[in-house]
Amino acid sequence: MKKYILFDLDGTLTDPKLGITTCVQYALQSFGIQEADLDKLEPFIGPPLKDSFMEFYGMEEEQALAAVEKYRERFRDKGMYENQIYPGVARMLQILSGRGFRLAVASSKPTVFVEKILEHFDIRRYFKVVVGSELDGSRSEKSLVVMEALRQLFGENPILYNEVYMIGDRRFDVEGARAMKVESVGVTYGYGSMEELVEAHADYIVETVAELQDFLLRELCELRSRGFMSVVGPMLFPFLLFLMIRQAASYGALWLAMNVESHVPEGLWHWLYYREAGTGELGYTGNLGSIMSALSFAAAGLALVPTALPVIREAKRRMALSHLRRERPVNYLLALLSGGCAVLGLNLLFDLTGITDSSAAYRAVAQSQFSASLGVGLVCYGLITPLAEELVFRGIVYNELKRGYRLPLAMLVSALLFGLYHMNPVQGGYGFLMGLLMAYLYEYFGSFLWPVLIHMLANSLAYLLSNTNLAGSRVHSWPVAIVCAALTILGLKLLDSHKRKLKGPVVE
Repeated sequence: MKKYILFDLDGTLTDPKLGITTCVQYALQSFGIQEADLDKLEPFIGPPLKDSFMEFYGMEEEQALAAVEKYRERFRDKGMYENQIYPGVARMLQILSGRGFRLAVASSKPTVFVEKILEHFDIRRYFKVVVGSELDGSRSEKSLVVMEALRQLFGENPILYNEVYMIGDRRFDVEGARAMKVESVGVTYGYGSMEELVEAHADYIVETVAELQDFLLRELCELRSRGFMSVVGPMLFPFLLFLMIRQAASYGALWLAMNVESHVPEGLWHWLYYREAGTGELGYTGNLGSIMSALSFAAAGLALVPTALPVIREAKRRMALSHLRRERPVNYLLALLSGGCAVLGLNLLFDLTGITDSSAAYRAVAQSQFSASLGVGLVCYGLITPLAEELVFRGIVYNELKRGYRLPLAMLVSALLFGLYHMNPVQGGYGFLMGLLMAYLYEYFGSFLWPVLIHMLANSLAYLLSNTNLAGSRVHSWPVAIVCAALTILGLKLLDSHKRKLKGPVVE
């Protein structure tokens, strides 16, 4: 989590429109230029004044410097205080400072004016460092301001560029951040548009002060404001409901299957039922057992949809704050590679070590699940079951946990619950490890589709492996298991490095 935050001033912390535009108007009048519409002078908010006078009014550098002096003539006495702090900013700064963030201001406005404005709004105390330009016009480029702010903020310690955000409302803030290899957060409530910030390749964009606060605090534990039961309660009831409906639906499907048996056509009957030799007792095949299981999961999953969807949508809204940039296509391939290798590697590991043979409970489950035909098994266990389970474990349980605990703990607890839910040591261990992977990819891509996709991939691959003579093939070996483990770890490390390392923005 990044703990060093650089803020632009104008358009980010305060709304300076009246002061800046009237001072620009005053400076232009000294050159015989009359500009009655202050809205036309909004582009002066953000970039260095000299550059703006040259760009928008065609002034030579000497004229622009003279215009800046006329601007400051009014700004020192009046314009500086024709300013408003954005609602919620003071409270946000207080919270960030109290949570241990190290805050700084990095503005193109002269430092002496920045200091006075911060003191005027009583927010100077929240900042460790305040850096602006010099009155002689030097250090007006945003990259130089950011560089000096970082130098003062870190002192004699190495600058941790990956631990810093630069927050601003204009492209100059984004470009200055990128020049210093710092991630940028654009705010659209200031004077830069969404289009400007996207075109400048801001790493993240928020639309309100409240969203900015949520973004910066998104990885912090909020348990102080949420009691234990307020975290556990919202996930406990849906989880118990899922188990009860699944069990009830299972009994209902069994009752229905046994009562319609006599009406089933003979060709289909042998696909679904059998009679014990000697006793004539009616039984059902793996096909029917898998179908009944899938129906019970479908019923339980459908019952949870009204509860799960709002939680998933809220999680998506929060995650969107940190997933603005489009992912590199290679990241999708790495995620699929890691998931596939994890499935194959874990299956080989459990089989080669004899863990699968040591659990009678697992063998009973495997006999039931893997006795269905390949097509039935893939539909039931590769599609329906994963979707229903993901609604519970990542959709509700994990999302509720991470609202009260730090992400690593939420991942760990949700994966542990997912493992215990399987009620046998083999699937329990496998479920725990895959649960960690699915939660990680959920956070990485910010989409609920990813844990669903990986869960479906895992179950489908496992079912395909069960329908092949894995134990008698060349794949069934320690070297293959080790290679799969290595590829899984390598894929995840590459994903992590792509997320951490700044290689410039990714655009469509």
